[in-house]
Amino acid sequence: MKLPPPLQAALTALRSAGGRPRLVGGSVRDWLLGLEAKDFDIEVYGMDYEAMGRALAAFGPTDVVGRSFGVVKVRIAGAEYDFSLPRRESKTGAGHRGFVVAPDSTLTEAEAAARRDFTVNAIAYDPLEDRILDFHHGVADLKKKILRHTSPAFTEDPLRVLRAFQFAARFEFTLAPETAVLCHSIRDTNAELPVERVWGEWEKWAVKSAKPSLGLTILKQTGWLQHYPEIAALDGLPQEPEWHPEGDVFVHTGHCLDALVRLDSWRKGTPATRRMLSLAVLAHDFGKAGTTKQAERRGRLRWTSPEHEAAGGPLAETFLPRIGAPLDLITFVRPLVVNHLLHHDGPAEYRDTTVRRLARKVAPATLDDLMAVMWSDHLGRPPLVSAETEKRLGFLRQAAQKLALEHAAPKPIVLGRHLIALGRKPGPDFGPALDAAFESQLDGAFADEPGGLEWLKNYLRAHPSL
Repeated sequence: MKLPPPLQAALTALRSAGGRPRLVGGSVRDWLLGLEAKDFDIEVYGMDYEAMGRALAAFGPTDVVGRSFGVVKVRIAGAEYDFSLPRRESKTGAGHRGFVVAPDSTLTEAEAAARRDFTVNAIAYDPLEDRILDFHHGVADLKKKILRHTSPAFTEDPLRVLRAFQFAARFEFTLAPETAVLCHSIRDTNAELPVERVWGEWEKWAVKSAKPSLGLTILKQTGWLQHYPEIAALDGLPQEPEWHPEGDVFVHTGHCLDALVRLDSWRKGTPATRRMLSLAVLAHDFGKAGTTKQAERRGRLRWTSPEHEAAGGPLAETFLPRIGAPLDLITFVRPLVVNHLLHHDGPAEYRDTTVRRLARKVAPATLDDLMAVMWSDHLGRPPLVSAETEKRLGFLRQAAQKLALEHAAPKPIVLGRHLIALGRKPGPDFGPALDAAFESQLDGAFADEPGGLEWLKNYLRAHPSL
């Protein structure tokens, strides 16, 4: 593993002082997967806390607030690293925090590795001898892309099920059958988890997934889908085979999510953009659970879900706080959910007024965000694609680009200061006047400040009492 030279020097100093430093956790897993190794965590054997601190003191400021956990944080050449002694965990109560964690220098490396959640995360690396330490056969599981619990103690921490959920999606892992059984056995302990920890795993799923559907599969496989009724309601919910050959709404949602993470809007997006788009696509068909029915279409009974997009908005609003999402995320996700069907029955060409109003309707999300959700929905019906739908989406993008509204909603040109400049005193009549100005702007009555001022003067002449 390629390590920063200053860190390598600190590891050498630890060995010279009698310690055996090992890299552990995610950095080792990611390196073996061919990914960039970062967030290096070091576990040190063969020395006590004071000796470890003395050996590291020469490399930078040390933070010993983690003494009770056997952790020394050291800032070396601008980067912070955690050096820890092997730790023993004792279960003392319910939930993620119901543990007593204490350093124990008598632990063997195999015993210390056994406290980790999955075998793929229990692999250690000796950086000074370039040697893998694999006491629980994690390398073999990594090659097979299998998530397998390291020990029966797995069940003591229910958060590990959600870690499996996001790991599966990020690294395209599947869950070992015996681990799925353990996860299923603790499905009723979900309530023990603090919502902020739940959100930590959901956010990783939303921002880092390579194949998000695999995470949903884990939730279903383990029985944990019961904690997310909006998603559970999609499982087995029928769709018309002619329009959705891929299967039920749960299957369709998985395909949509997998299509999303291949789009440039998601791949090149910021973490905030990825998070918003992933959750919007996840929620885009929540409304089908309450609207799906059979109705006559084209001469026979077919499965339909009329107005499901509008019905999905309130469901997204209740779902997001339950997983701990920031409340402001609702203002982005809801308009994407309730407007996601335009590509099915939208116009072949888009008038400027239509585009301006649509951009305003989905704000604070953008038309680019909406088109990413639409494309994901369109691509979520393999092998079915529609040239007509793709043409509509192309027309919408062209129209948004022409008006420079792809990445931002239109902003009001006429403002209160313009009324004041024309001699009006601020008051309750300002609101209706400014609203009328913005509506006219969206209709194309004016497109710049001089045009807005001319419109405003005409408006004031027609409303002399203002």
